[in-house]
Amino acid sequence: MRPIYIFGEDETSYRFHEDHPFNPLRLELTTSLLIAAGKLSKSECVPPPLASVDELALVHDLDYIEAVQAAAAGELSTLKANKFGLGTEDTPIFPSIHEGAARLVGGTIHALDLVASGKAERAFHVGGGLHHGMRRKASGFCVYNDAAVAIAHVRKQYGSRVLYVDTDAHHGDGVQWLFYDDDDVMTLSIHETGRYLFPGTGMVTERGNGKGYGYSWNVPVDAFTQDDSFLKCYETVLREACEWFKPDIILTQNGADAHVFDPLTHLASSIRTFEQIPQIASRLADEYTEGRLVALGGGGYDWYRAVPRAWAQVWAGLTREAPYAGEIPTKWIDQWSSVAGQPLPTRWDDSLYAFDHIPRRQQIEEKNWEVTKRAFWPFISNDRKSIYL
Repeated sequence: MRPIYIFGEDETSYRFHEDHPFNPLRLELTTSLLIAAGKLSKSECVPPPLASVDELALVHDLDYIEAVQAAAAGELSTLKANKFGLGTEDTPIFPSIHEGAARLVGGTIHALDLVASGKAERAFHVGGGLHHGMRRKASGFCVYNDAAVAIAHVRKQYGSRVLYVDTDAHHGDGVQWLFYDDDDVMTLSIHETGRYLFPGTGMVTERGNGKGYGYSWNVPVDAFTQDDSFLKCYETVLREACEWFKPDIILTQNGADAHVFDPLTHLASSIRTFEQIPQIASRLADEYTEGRLVALGGGGYDWYRAVPRAWAQVWAGLTREAPYAGEIPTKWIDQWSSVAGQPLPTRWDDSLYAFDHIPRRQQIEEKNWEVTKRAFWPFISNDRKSIYL
């Protein structure tokens, strides 16, 4: 069954301003790259529906939704804007703020609904992954939390147990806190430590509350983490999460900001990390959820070099193809060169780029491995612990 690719040009209305790092141009760059490479046809792109207020209210308070609507109409006071995290440098107000954000939510609801209902096995909503949105507050470029709303929807409609897996360099705090007391939703985030990076959360000791204890796992890796360490930690902790939780569906957030080119973070992954993450998720979905897998985009602020290649590889994983390799289609390079104002990548891999030497590599890898084991150690059986002794 061919995965569903959810993208519509109206998703680009979620645009703060021209100089804002969260630029929806990333969606067009990714989609056009897949089309140019012959991996996707334009007719396969499914435009997302607009989420209703009732759907948004599955996780967001009504007075917050009303505040976002008022902001879109230019009718929100500064006092209320401050109360709800709107009008900040990170999340400024713009005329289509409600509709643009609601459409991103609608796309993720549609993706997860298709898979939960059995109408599709897999889906990719490239515009999704706004994981910082809180119940009644905008945060970190995110107004509504599309992943959380979609999870709440399929929990209500189908009773599906969802494992949410977040590999954005920034901790997936909004999704975690919205399901922190829930034992039918598990959140797993592997991210740069919050010691020096927004949002400052995601410590290994954040493990859930009440009946949700044990269903929130965090792996905060050190700054300057490279491919081998990131992938080892990711594959290990994801397998243990699948063993522990027994999900019906895996939902992945595929932020591309762990790449060494990203201007907002301090990790040092090459594109190899982003080739392999979707492959690992695909294999484990086949093993644990009968293939049911939904993928979202997320962060990533090197718009031209890192994000399109990273997100295109998500589609490779969903379609069970090997990672795309070789030359980038010249058609895509010609299409975007004048817009980019910088040299575009000519290969799928990073072999033409030279990266700085990272000091302390061994210490970073050892520290990451210890924090990874701490994330799952209290919850696995002694038989599985013996694997790591």
